[in-house]
Amino acid sequence: MTAQTCPRQHQRTTMEIASLEPSLYTVKAVFILDNDGNRLLSKYYDKELYPSMKEQKNFEKNVFNKTHKADNEIAFVEGMTIVYKCSIDLFFYVVGSSQENELMLMAVLNCLFESLGQILRKNVERRCLLDNMDGVFLVVDEIIDGGVILESDPQQVIQKVNYRADENPLSEQSVAQIMQSAKEQIKWSILK
Repeated sequence: MTAQTCPRQHQRTTMEIASLEPSLYTVKAVFILDNDGNRLLSKYYDKELYPSMKEQKNFEKNVFNKTHKADNEIAFVEGMTIVYKCSIDLFFYVVGSSQENELMLMAVLNCLFESLGQILRKNVERRCLLDNMDGVFLVVDEIIDGGVILESDPQQVIQKVNYRADENPLSEQSVAQIMQSAKEQIKWSILK
């Protein structure tokens, strides 16, 4: 053994130990795909992992191809730990590093799935998800911030988000509904 190899071995060991130290940055990515493997939502928290859109989509296709016919809930793809769940025509994925605890990732996945089930009124399918995408993004942001898990209790997420799928935005209301609402507001402002 030469003097040069000893410091390298020491450096490698120190780097390996540093990579195994616990970190708050548990989640590397979250994405939802349809039953054809097309992206509906994705958030990557580790910018170095897949920096370009093309690399992200290739990774998602690779993950989808390896998981869409499997009955498992955990996969190891490209050195990443992936937990996933499907519902009707959607696939939900939470990605962590190869050393990440699968139970932590599964807690995030279950929280996401149950929270979306509540805001979508148990109608967790593609069309309903796309119709309520603003609420879906709110749910993801309440659960994970920059790769750090903030919440794993669906009830707390729903309470913080305070989103109701049955509330129509102004753009989806009919003219008659808007006129009726305006009449009610005018009536109440006059009566005060």
